[in-house]
Amino acid sequence: MDNRSQNRIALVAREYLVPFILIASLFFMWGGARAILDVLNKHFQLTFGINKAHSALMQSAIYGAYFLGAIPAGWLIKRFGTRRGVVVGLSAFAIGSLLFIPVSYVMQFELFLLPLFVIGCGLVMLETAANPYVTLLGDPRTSAGRLNLAQSFNGLGCIMGVLLGGQFFLHDDVQAGGGTEIALPYTFIGIIVLAVAFAFTRVKLPEVAQMRRAGSVGASTGFTPLFFVGLAALVAYEIAEISINTFFINYMSDDGFLSPKDAATLLSIGGLGLFLGGRVVGSLLMRRIAAPTMLRICAIGTIVTMALTMMPLGLVSKLALVVCFAFESIMFPTIFALSLGYAGGNTERASSVLMLSVVGGAIGPLAMGWVSDAMGNAASFAVPLAGFAVVLVFSLLARNK
Repeated sequence: MDNRSQNRIALVAREYLVPFILIASLFFMWGGARAILDVLNKHFQLTFGINKAHSALMQSAIYGAYFLGAIPAGWLIKRFGTRRGVVVGLSAFAIGSLLFIPVSYVMQFELFLLPLFVIGCGLVMLETAANPYVTLLGDPRTSAGRLNLAQSFNGLGCIMGVLLGGQFFLHDDVQAGGGTEIALPYTFIGIIVLAVAFAFTRVKLPEVAQMRRAGSVGASTGFTPLFFVGLAALVAYEIAEISINTFFINYMSDDGFLSPKDAATLLSIGGLGLFLGGRVVGSLLMRRIAAPTMLRICAIGTIVTMALTMMPLGLVSKLALVVCFAFESIMFPTIFALSLGYAGGNTERASSVLMLSVVGGAIGPLAMGWVSDAMGNAASFAVPLAGFAVVLVFSLLARNK
């Protein structure tokens, strides 16, 4: 395809602008819900006196729910439609948030895993519905750029989740107890999510079948081998991304370089700020540059920055970790969109299969926490480095459809 021709293609078709805005709001919400875990991880280490591998069970709870719920979510969305799937997902999200109220009175770490698991069940429904839906809201040739644009709202939610969570949870005088302190923000989140769920019961969204009839997606055939390579790349990316986010605060604060609260601020404004900016810039660049090429460049960038993070280079290593967020920013939506192109039109089924990849978020932090406890923070970044290497392999094999 001629680059100048691609540059004239709108990222979002005009008739789908309102649905795009509505769905983009969901990206913001689950971004904040997932990002606040990166603050709670350090908070619970301080509050309960647990090690890194133990605190990583929080990620295992929420991302384990993704793994268990992905296939059922795809079936429900295909059976009942995108809008109803979104309402069910938001309802589970709200219920999980409100469960923090009774659990906070007991203040036992393992009990906090239950509301996180319920939240994860809601989020997997939202992501299974929203990610492929966005790819259909315009020309197939700009699907990766369109998903990156929507995922920019996810990045904004991540920034807000970490920034507000850091201000709320990471005090200089963190001590055991303080159940109300944990329940209050989740109560607020639960109320907001319930309101959004009600709003979605009052709106109509064009369904996938309608957009197929309009010519956005071809007839269903079958998965190709590259679809499964894309799935492996998504698992590897989730291992890398969630591991980095989970132990960023530890890396920046355990050696006294920053306080935990300041490290959370750096994560939100510095790391996640670059993450958001990278997705916005990436969505625009992919109107001119082929998505596999962008993915290849970014994969090399993440491998280099991870290698620098592992080296004893002082400030250079710290900066390398922050810069990595810019390179990794476009990976999930780009791999997802490219993989859907190898799914033969099986959009709902392919989306639920691809969402199984989020189990990497349950595996990665446990592995990285174990390595960090045994060998130190710097050595543990070998885990995300290996994940980014798998992404590089997929970028070398992938082609624009």
